[in-house]
Amino acid sequence: MTITQWFLFFLIIQIVHFLGTWKLYVKAGRQAWEAAIPVYNAVVLMKIIHRPWWWTILLFIPIVNLIMFPVIWVETIRSFGKHSLIDTILVVITYGFYIYYVNYMADVTYIQDRSLHPRTAAGEWISSILFAVIAATLVHTYLIQPFTIPTSSLEKTLLVGDFLFVSKFHYGARTPLTAVAFPMVHDTIPILGIKSYLPKPQIPYFRLPGFEKIERSDIVVFNWPVDTMNNMYFTDKNYYKPIDKKTNYVKRAVAVAGDSLSIVDGKIFINSDPLKLPGRAKLQYNYIGTSKGKAFDPYYLYERYDITDPYRYDQSSNRFVINLTEESYDKFKNHPNVESLERIIDSAGNKEQGLFPKSKSLSWNKDNLGPIFIPKKGVTTKLNLETLPFYKRLIEVYEGSELGIDNKLSVNGNQVLLNGQPTESYTFKMDYYWMMGDNRHNSLDSRYFGFVPENHVVGKPVFVWFSWDTNGTGIMNKIRWERLFTTVSGDKEPTSYLPYFLIGLLVLFGYNFFKKKRDS
Repeated sequence: MTITQWFLFFLIIQIVHFLGTWKLYVKAGRQAWEAAIPVYNAVVLMKIIHRPWWWTILLFIPIVNLIMFPVIWVETIRSFGKHSLIDTILVVITYGFYIYYVNYMADVTYIQDRSLHPRTAAGEWISSILFAVIAATLVHTYLIQPFTIPTSSLEKTLLVGDFLFVSKFHYGARTPLTAVAFPMVHDTIPILGIKSYLPKPQIPYFRLPGFEKIERSDIVVFNWPVDTMNNMYFTDKNYYKPIDKKTNYVKRAVAVAGDSLSIVDGKIFINSDPLKLPGRAKLQYNYIGTSKGKAFDPYYLYERYDITDPYRYDQSSNRFVINLTEESYDKFKNHPNVESLERIIDSAGNKEQGLFPKSKSLSWNKDNLGPIFIPKKGVTTKLNLETLPFYKRLIEVYEGSELGIDNKLSVNGNQVLLNGQPTESYTFKMDYYWMMGDNRHNSLDSRYFGFVPENHVVGKPVFVWFSWDTNGTGIMNKIRWERLFTTVSGDKEPTSYLPYFLIGLLVLFGYNFFKKKRDS
């Protein structure tokens, strides 16, 4: 929906509210016209139902308002004596329209001094749960979101089994684009395995101001731009998903808007200079080797050499492929069972299938590609047969259909047409990023799906609050105590703040214990 459509929808809601409540406003000692003034009518209604004015704000926060509306409907009818279970059920299942019956047909009187305490223990529990969900949804949507590292694309920087807190406010929280969704879950409701949202209506993209921009080499959580997964279990190449319900990915922003990126023999260059990485970044590459006749025990490789990715071994030739950091390579090459070991680098000119931008004229691979210009908002680029593969999806989808704009690119001979009109240039409407994993040969990243638009950015991982060790087998085995309560960014090795956290809890519990003892 466009902004104009949302505005019209908002006005219709105001009319529906006025027609269904104006008599109730009068019975509560207010004026009928007060039910017709947008926003003000909500503030007055809060006074009528004896609830704080700031509840009005919750009515305009996407997702949270889905919980608040039924609460307000119930509170409204109860303020006029409709307390029965059947009244509550009717107002909820009719999406509030039962209030029309109360407004026009029921003989009701406003209860000036209505008790706000639930009449039953069940009501008390429901009330507590509702507002716990509202508070958690606010935090989850606009402040901090938990995230789990499912794959080894950032190994050893972030490990499989790490549980993160992702900050939404560093880059600015993105307001939900999907208007109707189950709170605090992503694209699928757990256990049920069904979609957690309705594809429409969609709210126009808006991001609150952040206190920092994405810097080169930041680790970023974002929605996978080319996601076509029906849900987390099923894939369909023709399936459409709203931006904020696309699968969450975490990678490193190796290039930001306006950069020129090249990869030469596996090394990244930005604007012709080598990419600078923080001290904690530990790159991994594929190595091919030959053993002296025996395979390797994965658990031993993990314990002795910190090798966590599964390796492939061919018994007929004693050859193996393994992922190693520089540090692991320096140790493992001296293993008594290793005959030879060298890094795999795909030669320049060898074309790799499935690589972005899937152009027949380019012979690129994951170790040698570029230069690629990373689109920047307001910058104009040439649009011709050579550049079209780079920017076609960007123009048609990211800056087209996903924003409600009908952008169609076609070719007539050597001429590029935008919506049927010849064009030789295009001006970008958003900033874009190039995301890659530190596990260079085991990462599905921008080398395969291309640019990440700014409106797909979710947030910045800031904290590891828990971590399971999978001991290189994929089976959760033990807790990594040294990673608990560690920060994600930095140049030095992460330091656990768990002892300080436990001391803080001990002090808090001690204070509460002695305070209660003193008060009693």
